[in-house]
Amino acid sequence: EVQLVESGGGLVQTGGSLRLSCAASGFTSDDYVIGWFRQAPGKEREGVSAVSRVDGRVFDADSVKGLFAISSDIDKNTVYLQMNGLKPEDTAVYYCAAGRLWYGSDWRELRIYDYWGQGTQVTVSS
Repeated sequence: EVQLVESGGGLVQTGGSLRLSCAASGFTSDDYVIGWFRQAPGKEREGVSAVSRVDGRVFDADSVKGLFAISSDIDKNTVYLQMNGLKPEDTAVYYCAAGRLWYGSDWRELRIYDYWGQGTQVTVSS
């Protein structure tokens, strides 16, 4: 059974940094993409960044390019999201998810993700 456990959320001031971790277990193959999503109150869940376990390709939302960076530690089966230059609008529950990126699909599509973590709260104060 695939399990994803996020950690690293918290309260930070504007301009601060946080590093989120997503510990993954139970994979029986490597053809997954691991994505980070966030959902603010009253808003839809949106993709932040993703990394392919197949070839290491990285995908980033335009809103976080140059500020957030996704990385993975294969030995630890952990995916990280380094978030710098945080703003109040980054406040949300952050989720990691695992899915398969089929031909013609987009990493931001929620429907391609089969497994989700429980989420970790990130709050950025102004």
